[in-house]
Amino acid sequence: MTGGVRNAWPTLAIMLGASVWGLVWYPMRMLAAMGLSGTAASATTSAAACVFVLLAKRRSISTLSWHWLLVGLGVAAGVTNIGFVWGAIHGQVMRVLLLFYLTPAWTAVFAHFILKERLSRADAALSLLSLAGAVTMLWSPKLGLPLPANLAEWAGLMGGMGFAMSNVLVVKVTRTLPAMKPEMRTAVIFGGAALIASIVTLFEPMPAPPAAALLPAVTAIVIGLGVVLAGNNMIVQLGLARVPANRASIIMLFELVVTALSAWLFAGEVPGPREWAGGACIVVACVLSAWVHRPRAARPAAVADTPGIVDGVPESKKKSTRAMV
Repeated sequence: MTGGVRNAWPTLAIMLGASVWGLVWYPMRMLAAMGLSGTAASATTSAAACVFVLLAKRRSISTLSWHWLLVGLGVAAGVTNIGFVWGAIHGQVMRVLLLFYLTPAWTAVFAHFILKERLSRADAALSLLSLAGAVTMLWSPKLGLPLPANLAEWAGLMGGMGFAMSNVLVVKVTRTLPAMKPEMRTAVIFGGAALIASIVTLFEPMPAPPAAALLPAVTAIVIGLGVVLAGNNMIVQLGLARVPANRASIIMLFELVVTALSAWLFAGEVPGPREWAGGACIVVACVLSAWVHRPRAARPAAVADTPGIVDGVPESKKKSTRAMV
């Protein structure tokens, strides 16, 4: 492998992951059209992903030790999955995703209380910028207060909060349980998402179940989607382990581009001026957040040579797992 390819493949891995997340709403809508509700689709695909990870990585996955952080991580992953899937199925995909991406605001708050990270002025300003983007996108003289207009948009907002909490808890887990392998965290995330979605399914009005003739197609999509999501998650983790966290967060914004294009091609959804303006504020907040938290260029030699430190940043802080459908 040449040096250029070796240096580029982690970035390509993260872009691949972003592309998958930007397209996954469409097969979820296909399942909904076949009679599988959003929460049931989230539960079944997450369960399929969890089983795939456990089988594919059974030799490297250690015995799971009990810890309350893992319960919290599973619940946060469940909220993330349900919010994203249900919102994308029932709402305008781009608006739901932009509300989902209000993560700078929620991450700053959660990190302050859970990771004991001091909320700086820059963090507060970026949180306000992302919230200003949401207000710009949601405000309408006819609707009054700039709040999500329907349950799908509320689901996207809640999913984004769950995503921010998941990212913060992943950092907390890597600090508290450093021996836990990434594969085990992936299994916890998908397992928790499957369990939470299964519980919520009991409270969602169920449509007519898939017709017998559609069951093979539904089963194939569920299993295929679970395998794709699990494999995609593990590939992205390999990329995240070799790319600074600040750069990775910018690369992940490629998902917005893929989602916008796929929503236009497959659903005929074209964002209006307010969506573009509000989305620009949210994207700028994400990019500036990554820039503000970039590692310093100059590092003491002792730090650079310390085991477990890469580019002057603890490896535990550079790895994150995304829970998505």
